[in-house]
Amino acid sequence: MVLNFRAVAYTLAILVLFLGVALLLPMGVGLYFGEDIWWAFAVTSAGAILLGGLAWVLRDKKESELQIREGFAIVALAWVILSAVGAMPFYLAEVVVSYTDAFFETMSAFSTTGATILGGGGNPSIEEMPKAFLFWRSLAHWMGGMGIIVLTLAILPLLGVGGMQLYKAEVPGPSADKLTPRVQETAKRLWLIYVGITFIEVLLLLPAMSGFDAINHAFATMATGGFSTKNGSIGQFDSLYIDWVITAFMFLAGVNFALHFRMLRGQAITVFRDTEFRVYCGITLVATFLITLGTWQPMMQLLPSRLDETVFQGYASILEALRYGAFQATAIITTTGFGTADYEIWPPLAIGVIFLCFYIGGMAGSTGGGVKVIRHVLMFKNSFKEIKQLIHPQAIMPIRLGQRVVPPEVMKNVLSFIVLYLGLIGVGTMSMAFFGIDLLTAFGATLSSVGNVGPAFGTLGPTENYAHLPEMAKWVLSFLMMAGRLEIFTAIIIFVPAFWRR
Repeated sequence: MVLNFRAVAYTLAILVLFLGVALLLPMGVGLYFGEDIWWAFAVTSAGAILLGGLAWVLRDKKESELQIREGFAIVALAWVILSAVGAMPFYLAEVVVSYTDAFFETMSAFSTTGATILGGGGNPSIEEMPKAFLFWRSLAHWMGGMGIIVLTLAILPLLGVGGMQLYKAEVPGPSADKLTPRVQETAKRLWLIYVGITFIEVLLLLPAMSGFDAINHAFATMATGGFSTKNGSIGQFDSLYIDWVITAFMFLAGVNFALHFRMLRGQAITVFRDTEFRVYCGITLVATFLITLGTWQPMMQLLPSRLDETVFQGYASILEALRYGAFQATAIITTTGFGTADYEIWPPLAIGVIFLCFYIGGMAGSTGGGVKVIRHVLMFKNSFKEIKQLIHPQAIMPIRLGQRVVPPEVMKNVLSFIVLYLGLIGVGTMSMAFFGIDLLTAFGATLSSVGNVGPAFGTLGPTENYAHLPEMAKWVLSFLMMAGRLEIFTAIIIFVPAFWRR
């Protein structure tokens, strides 16, 4: 079967039309705050709406249903095209130094990575940016979190035909979990839950910050993105209340939204019986506990004397250590990337836990990035099965999740993903090193980009930015962000020659 290029081009144009409509919101923010750069959004929006509207008028009403190839092509190309268009306001208004920086910032927003070039390389700091652009970054986070494709399926019935192919190609996790028989209805329910939780977070944040800050941080939290309106991220508010509210909502954003749906239907018992959910809770609690102990000063005094020569940041109160430990553990595990402390100056135990959290990720079906908890669970179950198989070579030992047997094709998908994930990190690290970046920074940048985390290590820690990287390095990292957001397979398959042939 030959790829239906007309269907792909038509659908991409419709997505650009939707993006054009979305760009009217930051334009409105610019007008509200009296910022004279609102025109950059108006021009980009007009161009996008014109292109999408023209495609709608010229569409072939007899267009055949989308197949799996078209689904992969649309999703992979959509993230590139929408980021390219979404970067135009940054470039037209000249608020960043180059289109490369504009594209990097926009891809980071849509992929919910949260890596930024603001504050370095001649670019203004976050708080110097016009509010319209800060809002656009957060809105792009929010749309990319649940998925632009899923959002479009929810509100544009014209994509309901063949929509499952788009849904399966875009939704993160080993398999797409449909809540209802119709994919459009599933998308609507996912977005209703997403909007509802976001609204609740805005209400809870309002007593402690302005309405503008509350909306932006709620968008970034629920998308597990991490863009803040402050140079010092969440830590700049220095509020115990804000820290715990955002910690709670980061945790919720890292939960499979199918479980949120079950909880709302009164099926709480099935949620707490879910294996992945229990492991997710356990990992978060253990990481919080270890970081709390590792940064509590009385415990730090028990470290070997040779470590006393280096000054590490610690906390005199166990409750203070718990506050920062819980926040940073949840922020990294869910790949949100918000910061209340510089974990690079924490003691080695705490840094080690943070490093492991980079690789974990949230639950499948959440807005979080990373490997995902369910894949770790299945990987360990498969490893223990192989060990038992050595002892009982004739035994039949299916891998189970609860009472369900995991199909072999799912295990094959999981193991292939792990190999590709590690391979992509290796290739990305070598690419960064090729551009003259030191190994720790190269590895941190790659791990953070593929995992959609944001902050990294080396010169890209939680208090630094990505502006100083070479331009080609930013393009490579932009691809890695997209690949990580689309679960690698969708991003890589378009480079396979057989994909484009009959």
